[in-house]
Amino acid sequence: MEATWTILKLIQWTTQYFSRKGVAQPRTDAEVLLAHVLGIERIQLYLRFDQPLREPELAEYREAVRRRATHEPLQYITGRQEFWSLELEVSPSVLIPRPETEVLVEKALALLKGNGSAIPWVLDLGTGSGAIAIALAHEHSGVQVLATDISTAALAVAQRNARRHHVADRVHLVAMDLCCGLAVSGGIFDLIVSNPPYIASSDIPGLAPEIARFEPRNALDGGLQGLDVIHQIMEQAHGSLKPSGSLLVEIGQGQAELLRHQQVNQPSYISIDFIADYAGIPRVLHLRRP
Repeated sequence: MEATWTILKLIQWTTQYFSRKGVAQPRTDAEVLLAHVLGIERIQLYLRFDQPLREPELAEYREAVRRRATHEPLQYITGRQEFWSLELEVSPSVLIPRPETEVLVEKALALLKGNGSAIPWVLDLGTGSGAIAIALAHEHSGVQVLATDISTAALAVAQRNARRHHVADRVHLVAMDLCCGLAVSGGIFDLIVSNPPYIASSDIPGLAPEIARFEPRNALDGGLQGLDVIHQIMEQAHGSLKPSGSLLVEIGQGQAELLRHQQVNQPSYISIDFIADYAGIPRVLHLRRP
């Protein structure tokens, strides 16, 4: 063991250790964890390479490294993830927000901008960390969002995120099973959004261990083809939408054509569209009520 552990020596040692453990971005993760422990920006590490760590800092860093070496997601260790340029709290109770979900937010904001309601109402099904609901409320000063989740632990995280970004007065959190919210809400929403579970059950064991072993199963597992919850939302959402209201649902790769075929049997909607993510993959299902 080194007599004195400086920032540079720790980064170099941890990078090698993470490489042996199969961590995908060993250097980056070593730096992110060390910056987190020291309470500084990552770029500041490069200005302090010769700075030694005190024993309490070393102990905290060792524990963080131990957790990451088991493939626990970096976001759960640091307790944060950026989404829509907003820093959000995350925990093992919630799905880690992904960049592709920002495509849904972009489309939702475009629809709200063209909406004629003085105070548009949005229903966010399965809000998790509150990422979608908070991004919409942050960008649209007039919107009201009813955000539901079956997990009270997830709702507690969403509540703290809403307060942190000063939208708690317009993001209303309710403990409710995903599609029960559709059954009781009535036709009052201008827009319904959801990032539901959409991974096929049999595919989950083959995912990266960060996902398969650590992220909440009920936020991932969409049944046999990954479409069980999406089908429920499609079948029930129209009754909760105002006339001309829209439904936006995040979907997985390869699911667009399956859903397009099902829409033929859904006369409650007058149009179906798919919005591609930044990789060109159809990522968001858009249905509109007459």
